[in-house]
Amino acid sequence: MKKTLLASLILSAVGAAYAAPVKYEIDPTHTTASYEVNHLGMSLQSGTFSQIKGNLLVDEAAKAARVDVTIPTATLNSHLAKRDEHLKSADFFDVAKYPTMRFVSDKVLFKDGKPSSIDGQLTLLGVTKPVTLKVHFAAKQANPMSGVETWGVNATGQLKRSEFGMKTYLPGIADEVKLDIALEAPKAQ
Repeated sequence: MKKTLLASLILSAVGAAYAAPVKYEIDPTHTTASYEVNHLGMSLQSGTFSQIKGNLLVDEAAKAARVDVTIPTATLNSHLAKRDEHLKSADFFDVAKYPTMRFVSDKVLFKDGKPSSIDGQLTLLGVTKPVTLKVHFAAKQANPMSGVETWGVNATGQLKRSEFGMKTYLPGIADEVKLDIALEAPKAQ
């Protein structure tokens, strides 16, 4: 009896250490991406993107994860219709030719059991470059509304828009752009 109990405990400990990754689907109704850029040295201008899709694949036991986020560029909203029209043109996001931008992780670092930074590849205007997102908030819990296990993550990174071929009005509109992603991803059913 003691051997069976001991064997059962060992097998469950080994099984927990080798647990399969869990897939979480991004909830587009609770996920946004935003940018912030210096305009003429006088103000920080910003805009948001919505209808974001993608997933997280998390193996907490192995402290490993994969992130895949697709952002529809046509959802850009800077709260000024004329500016949105210009930003969606070939001068900037060229949404007719490049309807999405995508971030796919290469490596996710964990600290205290939660993701702390995400190294990955951002594809924008058909150009793919490395970007690191620093996680400044991460939590996993049962969603109080649905009861479904959900990850919430807020992360920020920096990129140079010229590296992706977006050079209109440089340097008046700064090259350095801050990118923020705030997401919620419930466990896939």
